[in-house]
Amino acid sequence: MSDEIKRRRVLIVDDDKNTRDGLERALRREYDVTAVENAESALVLLAEERSFDIMLSDVRMPGMDGLTLLQRALARQPGLIGILLTAYGNVEMAVDAMKRGAFDFLMKPVNLDHLDLLLKRAVRSSEMENENEQLRRQLDDKYGMEQMIGSSVVMQDVFEVIRQAAPTQATVLIQGESGTGKELVAQAIHRMSSRSKGAFVAVHCAALAPTLLESELFGHEKGAFTGATGRRVGRFELADGGTLFLDEISETDPAIQVKLLRVLEERRFERVGGEQSIEVDIRLIAATNKNLQALVTQGKFREDLFFRLDVVNINLPPLRDRVGDVALLGARFIKEFAEKNAKQVDGFTPDAMDALNRYQWPGNVRELRNTVEKMVVLSRGPRLTLRDVPVPIRQAVGVEGSATTLPRSTGAAGGGDASLADVTRQLIFDTLRKHGNNRSRAAQEMGMSRRTLHRKLNEYEKAGLLTPELRKRRGTVDDCG
Repeated sequence: MSDEIKRRRVLIVDDDKNTRDGLERALRREYDVTAVENAESALVLLAEERSFDIMLSDVRMPGMDGLTLLQRALARQPGLIGILLTAYGNVEMAVDAMKRGAFDFLMKPVNLDHLDLLLKRAVRSSEMENENEQLRRQLDDKYGMEQMIGSSVVMQDVFEVIRQAAPTQATVLIQGESGTGKELVAQAIHRMSSRSKGAFVAVHCAALAPTLLESELFGHEKGAFTGATGRRVGRFELADGGTLFLDEISETDPAIQVKLLRVLEERRFERVGGEQSIEVDIRLIAATNKNLQALVTQGKFREDLFFRLDVVNINLPPLRDRVGDVALLGARFIKEFAEKNAKQVDGFTPDAMDALNRYQWPGNVRELRNTVEKMVVLSRGPRLTLRDVPVPIRQAVGVEGSATTLPRSTGAAGGGDASLADVTRQLIFDTLRKHGNNRSRAAQEMGMSRRTLHRKLNEYEKAGLLTPELRKRRGTVDDCG
């Protein structure tokens, strides 16, 4: 291995000296290896802020067991790759290990070739996650979108439009369901524009009656109406030299729409009750949770104003269409609310994350943020579990409250003398058969993530262990759910 390539650090935890020494000899050519004989010693090393990339731990050891060690180690070092070793066990233990964050588990005696492949796959997976995080941070630093998170293809397209539109003076229309983050997009455009040193002024049009909105936008002179005891400067004037953001512009009265059209065309207006024409230099960004084109067709919104607004159009996708972004957003919200509430919470268990991923999120990012805040405030441990997921969400995705009930295998491999790998494999096959080879439903019942199930099926296929039925229906297994 080249000296320029980072040598990964591996921590071996096993009370059996022969196992420790054997693993250390096998790995030390490619890895920096530290071996200890119990969980307590491993935690001491982690407490000393010694950073490890991978931990190989026996499950059954005197004192603290490997499952507890894994949970505590991940609490101190969330990026750690945990692989458990066991000479015996049961299906519940194997699934519990995955739910606590184990990357995988191996049966003893350890097949060194299998271990080598597993470590390389784990390292590649970790490197991809680190690269994605690094790219996101680079985007934040370069483009001022530090408040916006998304690795999904649809959000990358949104980021690209923002980067192209921000340096221009073009009017922007942002459309998307409530809670998708329209104001965050407007703020990002402002920060990345030449107007970033000017004011960003936001007006939520739906919150004000038409007469109040007119005064709020354009200001008024003393005596313009009952209660106008003095001159008021409107939001257009306050935004001079900067950006004015009009949220829910679809809710504006037709009379307001006429005045908005004039401002966009002439960059001038009069205060309510005034005669003096006021010129302003503003950039307008508008947003709506409705289909503005459809409202034009229905005669509920001025077509000429629509065309003035629709110079650059940004359509924000709902959270249910942003594949993979729930986990990224959830991690950000956990960090925010853990710090705010002085809670020691650093992540989700796989079954909790699976439930959140399968929920449709009608309230979008706003609903996810509120949900994570509730979960963090009421959390019972360092990781948010399925029990922490609010009941309405658990009910919506069809999972039970406190724990996943695991079916026991009824196949030949499920006998008491079968290896853990055999029993787990049979459990997976039986559960898939029960659900007509629907991978999502099978993973849900077993309490493991869909990705973990997919990885297991690939391993069984390469090893020639798939049942004839699954080999015949492999496409169904991959595509369902």
